[in-house]
Amino acid sequence: MATKGVGMANKGPSYGMSRQVQDKIDSKYDPELEQILVEWISRQCGSGVGRPEAGKMGFQAWLKDGCVLSELINSLFAGEKPVKKIQSSPMAFKQMEQISQFLNAAEKYGVTKTDMFQTVDLWEGKDLAAVQRTLSALGSLAVTKDEGTYNGDPNWFFK
Repeated sequence: MATKGVGMANKGPSYGMSRQVQDKIDSKYDPELEQILVEWISRQCGSGVGRPEAGKMGFQAWLKDGCVLSELINSLFAGEKPVKKIQSSPMAFKQMEQISQFLNAAEKYGVTKTDMFQTVDLWEGKDLAAVQRTLSALGSLAVTKDEGTYNGDPNWFFK
């Protein structure tokens, strides 16, 4: 597990105000919501997406390449799938591109811009609570639309 305050890439630990801001962002992450989201994504997408290690770092690693997110958004569309090519890649820009495709498709599905995370929030682990908010909004929308594509407990999300 990474040391607290140490981000991804070439960033060292943050100090002072930067540390306080990052600690505040980190405190908004909800481990219970993580469990609900993992359960929903697993049911929605099937066993092919696997399950992450418990905890924030496992959740980030599971979603980081964008493939699980793309499978999720495609599973919510009955007809033509919005993300045409889902391909895992070790290259950073390809992973970020896959996340961007998910975000564009989620917006088309109806998730509002204010509920959307930024690619770096997930990829660099900057704000995983924002990722949770986006996925919660997507789940709520899927339950509300009631198009027959939602798999999971409707009580997991607000209508």
